[in-house]
Order: sequence, then structure tokens, then C-alpha cells
Amino acid sequence: MTKEELRKIYLQKRLSLSEAEYTELSFQLYQTFFKNIDLTSIKILHTFLPLKKNKEPDTWLIIDHIQREFPHIRISIPRVVDHTSKLENIFFEGLHQLQKNKWGIPEPAQGLPTDPETIDMVLIPMLIFDKHGNRIGYGKGFYDKFLPTCRIDCKRVGISLFDPVERIEDINELDVPVHYCVTPSILYRY
Repeated sequence: MTKEELRKIYLQKRLSLSEAEYTELSFQLYQTFFKNIDLTSIKILHTFLPLKKNKEPDTWLIIDHIQREFPHIRISIPRVVDHTSKLENIFFEGLHQLQKNKWGIPEPAQGLPTDPETIDMVLIPMLIFDKHGNRIGYGKGFYDKFLPTCRIDCKRVGISLFDPVERIEDINELDVPVHYCVTPSILYRY
């Protein structure tokens, strides 16, 4: 199937989850993440903040755990720069720094910028992915523009509530695949 076909199917699948199902899948995903991802060498981790109305995986669970158990890790969060449609990265200081953008996504209103070259791991939102590590988001290309600005050894970790499809048909040279994908049940490595 194409990106557009899969995007429609999996956005609808996510939206049709009950609140209890969504909460349980997010919790299982959180458990899978910490059971399988080694954070000992990570100093700066970039993560998206979930758009809960679209039932994006709840990364607040991961953020809270990292802040408690891995105080050496600094968290960076994205902000969309409207006129360029690119992501700007800001160190997370606390809830006081957040405001909702035009899509309703919480993002930092102010804060210290994060140089992409210093980021060790990026958590990437996805609707779905395939068995080759290719991913589908909302189609704006924010992460496809951002990920090439990170170091070559930066770990790209996709976060999805669903297991992979066999293949996404219309992948192109601008699509940046992930190294890992965390789902509620398993970690996929590429």
C-alpha cells in the first residue's frame, strides 16, 4: 500500500481506540522501551510530545521515567518553525515552558536551543512502519528534514502503537528510516 492509503487506515485505527485501550497500549510501549533500549551512553534525547487528541503514543511516561531514573540525560523537544516547516529543538525545562501550536501540539514557547549535532537519540512519532524500518507520519516531512541534521551515529527510534506492515510502496530518497521501532509488544531492530 502507499503512504496515503496506510496513513488513512492507521490514523483511523488509532482514533478508534477506546481511552482504556490507548492508555494500556501506551503503558505497554513504555515498558517495552525501558526493557529494550540502553540509555547508559545517552546524554541528550530528543522526543516528540504527544498529540493526545490523535492518540499519539504517550511519551510523557518515558519522559517522566527518564527524569527520575536517568538524571544525566537532558531532554530536547521540538517546535515547528512555521515559515520553514522545519523543527527547532529546545531543551525541556518543565511544563511552564509549553504552549499549544496551531495543530494543538504542546511545544516550547521559549528555552535554550539544542544543537542537532549533540543529540544522541531521537524518538520519532509514527502512524505505522514497515519491516524495513521505513515509517509514515502525518506527511509534513518534519522528521525527514530534521534527522539528516543529526550526527550519523544518532539513534533513530520510531514509536508506534501498531506492529509493522510488510512494505510501504512509495518510499523515496527523502524518507529517513529508523534504526529501531518500539511497539507495545516488541522492539524491532534495523
